[in-house]
Amino acid sequence: MEICIITVGFLLMMGMGVPIGTTLGVAGVATLYFLDLGIDMLGVNYASGIASFPLLAIPFFVLAGYILERAGLAATIARFFELIVGKATGGLATVTVCTCMFWGALSGSGPATTAAVGLILLAPMLRHGYDKNFAGALIANSSDLSIIIPPSIAFIIYGNITGVSVSALFLAGIIPGILTGIATIIMAYLISRKRGYRGLEKRGSLKEILLALKGAIWAILAPVIVLGGIYAGIFTPTEAAVVAVFYSLFVSVVIYRSITIKDFIWILVDSAVTSSVVMFIVVFAGIFTWATSVIGFVDTFANFIISISPNALVMIILINILLLALGMILDAISISFLILPILIPVLAAFHVDPLWYGVIFISALAIGQATPPVGVNLFTAANLIGTDVDSVAKEAVPFIIVDVIVLVIISLIPALSMYLPVLSGLYTP
Repeated sequence: MEICIITVGFLLMMGMGVPIGTTLGVAGVATLYFLDLGIDMLGVNYASGIASFPLLAIPFFVLAGYILERAGLAATIARFFELIVGKATGGLATVTVCTCMFWGALSGSGPATTAAVGLILLAPMLRHGYDKNFAGALIANSSDLSIIIPPSIAFIIYGNITGVSVSALFLAGIIPGILTGIATIIMAYLISRKRGYRGLEKRGSLKEILLALKGAIWAILAPVIVLGGIYAGIFTPTEAAVVAVFYSLFVSVVIYRSITIKDFIWILVDSAVTSSVVMFIVVFAGIFTWATSVIGFVDTFANFIISISPNALVMIILINILLLALGMILDAISISFLILPILIPVLAAFHVDPLWYGVIFISALAIGQATPPVGVNLFTAANLIGTDVDSVAKEAVPFIIVDVIVLVIISLIPALSMYLPVLSGLYTP
């Protein structure tokens, strides 16, 4: 009976279009209140939901991303890749994927990467004859890499919920992220060759490339310093986020001198809004999870999944299908808090390594960011080019297919995710 109440309440509010954070909170609080299951503990759970040292990294990484975006560093990275690729078939498409991969390592956010790279590369792509819907779909899909390639907000949340080392998760996402990027480049090249899309009029000279590298070197050093410090044991991921903020300010104010006090005020506002939305979902998703645990929903659903098949691979495939379906209607953070409490006992029952599965989990969620009807990257790209989401979504289908193929490969070959964390000594299976 209790399970029916919280399920029906959740689905009703979702159907009414209530924001997911509010839906989770109201469903959880209402269940605890009407069934008298410990409403007096609500304040404690609310506070403990965000009183987590690893979660402190989220607002700092968000702030660092906004600072670098406003400083115009994405443009310097894009220019460097443009000169290298030159007039190759699909050159600008390749530049787009490479820029999104690199910018994702700075922002950790799919929509932020879509907006930053879109503002820079959409115009030259259209000027060189690329279809606008193709360009938007490519940027939206390539920006998915932002939550796979470290530092990633999604990995921080996964580590916070499961207790897996965030540093190890960051390292585990590198090879799968690069593999996904390469697969996207191959698909972009095949489509570009078929349609005759090209890059610039000519390849940059060695002098031009070196000058572009000089201009982009400070942006390139950002992830090197942040991730290098984590893996060298100099600071934790949360401390690395603070370092990222100070480094971003130094580069933007001292080196490029591209941020004014007025700019910084708006950066703080945008960062606060974005971080607040994330934390709002985190808090109320935590309350919802607590409520479902109290009424036995988590155990019931977990036992149901375990009973479907004794084969771990079958279980992973079924959960991947579920995640892809949920990604069409929910954001990655909400899915994490809804599904992970259920999956933790399932993974333990099948003896599935939580680090390896973390990469599978986040990779599946990344695909959802460019999958209609609620793919946040698609909406961002559609707004940039002034078209409807459906038109962009149709062009995104080939890229979604290659992403799913890579997801299958990652699921079948654990070494792709486990090799670097184990080699570095950060993780022992």
